Amino acid sequence: MGTTYTIGDLAKEFDLTTRAMRFYEDMGLLQPERSGPGGRSRVYSARDRARLKLTLRAKRLGLSLTEAKEVIDMYDSPRDTGPQLKKFLAVLGEHRKQLEEQLTDLLANLEEIKVHEREARALLAKSERKSGAKGVEEALK
Repeated sequence: MGTTYTIGDLAKEFDLTTRAMRFYEDMGLLQPERSGPGGRSRVYSARDRARLKLTLRAKRLGLSLTEAKEVIDMYDSPRDTGPQLKKFLAVLGEHRKQLEEQLTDLLANLEEIKVHEREARALLAKSERKSGAKGVEEALK
C-alpha cells in the first residue's frame, strides 16, 4: 500500500477544516478507506490527495463542486482523453464568459462611482468656498 494520510494531515496541508473534508467526501470527491472500530477512522490515499488538490484548483477557477467532480471523475476513467479535455474546455469557457461579464459590470460600476465622486467633490468644494466667504464677511462686520 502506498502513502496514506489522515483527515487531519490533509486538512492541515491544504488549510481546510475536517468538516470541509467530510463535505468533499459526501459530495463523492474523496473516497477514503475506513479503519478502526466501526470504521470511524478515515485513511486517505495518494489518489484522494490528488483529487483534493484538483478540487481546490477547480474551485479557484470558479467551478462548482459538481462540475469539479464531473471533470475529475473523467480523468479516473480509462477512456480516451479527447472527450475529457473537450468537456473541461467547455466548462472553463463558460466560466471565463461569466467572469468577463462580471468584469464588464464591475468596470461600469467603477466608472459610475468615479462620476459620483467627482460630482460630490465639486459640490463640496463649492460649499466650502461659500461657507469660507460667509466666514470672512462675518469677521469683517
